[in-house]
Amino acid sequence: MSTTKRLYFIDAVRAFAILMMLQGHFIDTLLDVSYRDESNIVFQIWEYFRGITAPTFFTISGLIFSYLLIKAKHTGTTEQRMRKGLLRGLMLIGIGYLLRIPIFEWLFGKFSTYFLVVDVLQCIGLSLILIVCIYHLTFKKTLIFSILTLLLGILIFLTEPLYRYLDLPNIPKLFSNYLTKDYGSIFNIIPWFGYICFGAFISTIFYRYLGRSKFKTAIVAGFFIVGILLILKSSYVLMKLYYLTDIQLLKDVAWYNYLFTRLGNVLVLFGIFYLFEKYISQPLILKIGQKTLSIYVIHFIIIYGSFTGIGLHQLIGKTLLPWQAIIGAIIFLTTVCFISFYYAKTNMFIYSGIRKLINKIKSR
Repeated sequence: MSTTKRLYFIDAVRAFAILMMLQGHFIDTLLDVSYRDESNIVFQIWEYFRGITAPTFFTISGLIFSYLLIKAKHTGTTEQRMRKGLLRGLMLIGIGYLLRIPIFEWLFGKFSTYFLVVDVLQCIGLSLILIVCIYHLTFKKTLIFSILTLLLGILIFLTEPLYRYLDLPNIPKLFSNYLTKDYGSIFNIIPWFGYICFGAFISTIFYRYLGRSKFKTAIVAGFFIVGILLILKSSYVLMKLYYLTDIQLLKDVAWYNYLFTRLGNVLVLFGIFYLFEKYISQPLILKIGQKTLSIYVIHFIIIYGSFTGIGLHQLIGKTLLPWQAIIGAIIFLTTVCFISFYYAKTNMFIYSGIRKLINKIKSR
């Protein structure tokens, strides 16, 4: 059963994820290395939340994108939504590369292939394109799409040891960067597409049952129960399966089980945000959640010096004391959000440019 009810907790989760990403990048880039004490409880808490930021962002991206894609059936706009999804995927990939182009280096004749490294935007962009393809291949059948994305997510996580140290020396860097970290890529399509798949699977649950009276209670309980089980028992279950089947892959996953445990963290976080949805659905929070692309682009330019090569990373480096890093992060978050709210039109500008380009091509 479908509904037109807006899922405000999704925007709240996106806001949380993007703010955690901003402060994480700021502190990681500028905090003096001598204060990175693994035994310090404050640093441990910060590192923990930084560790669940990317899984949260990928999972919620898969959820909202797939939910809107499936919902389009009721308005007869599935084809348009699929085309929009493909365009958005290409747009994210393009922005991801654009942010790393060293314009001034190129002007002085200094060229390198480092701008081809894959970051979060390219990974999410390609993931959205893959989700559209999967939805098309399942003949737009929600049940088949649901089962396939769940199985695909599990498969990607279970086979992680097989591609953990993947080396592709004979494949062009443009493509190998999506699969290996050998050339500096931060995010690879696997395993991160797995989180997108789990988000897509969750979206099908919302699509089918959201209108039912006890749904919220059931899904919140499900988030907490499954999440806690993944955190505390997934390694145990994998080892039990290893003893039963003698499949070495299961043991390898259990001994380095960050994917399933992080997914558990994400589900618990979803449960908290959905449970307290009415308290966190404030206009400011929702607006931040709706401006994640602009916020990401602006923060990347300020910290890493996109285009010019001059950013906080180059100007300050890892020199800040903890109190300076904390105050600086607060100022940084406030500034980036302010610019995004009142000056940035990233999505509108790029979508307009893409449409104009397509129209020109069609008219020829």
